[in-house]
Amino acid sequence: MIDVRGFPDLWRRCDVTVRDLPLALFLVVVSLVPALHNRGTQLGDLPTRPMDRLTVVVLALECLPLVVRRRWPAVCLALVSLGFAVDQLRAYHTVAGTALFFALLSAGAHLDHHRRTTVVLLSAAYLPLAFTLHRQGSTEGLLGFGTFYLMLAVAWGVGAWLRLTRQAEAERRQRVAETTRTAERTRIARELHDVVTHHVTAMVVQAEAARYLTAAPDRLDSTLTAITDTGRRAITDLRHLLDLLNPDHGTEPRTPAVGELDALVEQTRRAGQPVEFTEEGTPAQVTGSAEVTAYRVVQEALTNALKYAHGSRTRVHVRHGEKETTVEVSTDGTGTRSASPGGSGRGLAGLRERVDVLGGEFSAAREVGGDFVVRARIPTGSRP
Repeated sequence: MIDVRGFPDLWRRCDVTVRDLPLALFLVVVSLVPALHNRGTQLGDLPTRPMDRLTVVVLALECLPLVVRRRWPAVCLALVSLGFAVDQLRAYHTVAGTALFFALLSAGAHLDHHRRTTVVLLSAAYLPLAFTLHRQGSTEGLLGFGTFYLMLAVAWGVGAWLRLTRQAEAERRQRVAETTRTAERTRIARELHDVVTHHVTAMVVQAEAARYLTAAPDRLDSTLTAITDTGRRAITDLRHLLDLLNPDHGTEPRTPAVGELDALVEQTRRAGQPVEFTEEGTPAQVTGSAEVTAYRVVQEALTNALKYAHGSRTRVHVRHGEKETTVEVSTDGTGTRSASPGGSGRGLAGLRERVDVLGGEFSAAREVGGDFVVRARIPTGSRP
């Protein structure tokens, strides 16, 4: 059986001239119906003339150009206007005369260049047409010709309105697309910062410590193993992150959760940072934006501790409540700045934006005793 449900999509994929062809053919057929002879547009009220051989040319001029009314609107309007003028001067008064309004509407909607010139030329051409009809005995008068001109102007105006509406919608979609792309680039930049900065900082700190362990082969081997493990984790995380840029990737990219904090803390300890980790409550079973943000807060705070207070005692406290998760990471003011790469300030600023988007609170500052404390309150909603 033929699936008619696919016809609308097939029709939309057809060339625009193919989609405009039925209107042109319809007007030709209707104009040739005997019962509709002399029932078309009558400008000038001249006595109707029977159809003759020239009528075929008039019908062709008025109807067939509608096939290109959207592709070449200026050509369509010029030919249809010429056919309409002959139709009225010869007093055929065919139904095909309605094609002028379709041509005007299409030109108003689709003509891209010389729009004012087109309006001026059409208006100038209308004057001799009205004058010639008047000389032939038309009873329309100034009021009749002026009214018809206003009808033509309305058709053009409707097309112009459709054009403006279409342009406004296209601009709106472009703004939405640009906003979406910007948000996605920002998100990827944050993820890259979080992943690369943390792992590379840990590797640099471990490599710097390995320089002083040549006299202790066991500790040196352990440190090099930790560097290798950190590098592998970095490669794995980067692969998952790069999946975001691959449109053909079928699975959802991996995102960390607070359930993985133990591994994160252990990695930081192996880099030489003494970390005390306490966790209260049970994290949500489903990883969401709040859980990812909580993980990133701890990750960024530990990275900064490795950078700026290597060897200082760091305390991580995470509490899972029914409606929010709170994170507090404090680092003693004593310690040495490691040889890790310097920071750009992007990490803490990015965390503040993440938490603000979720309606939470974020702070990062040095307190009176010299400790640097990062705090975050992240709403998570009700838990089952």
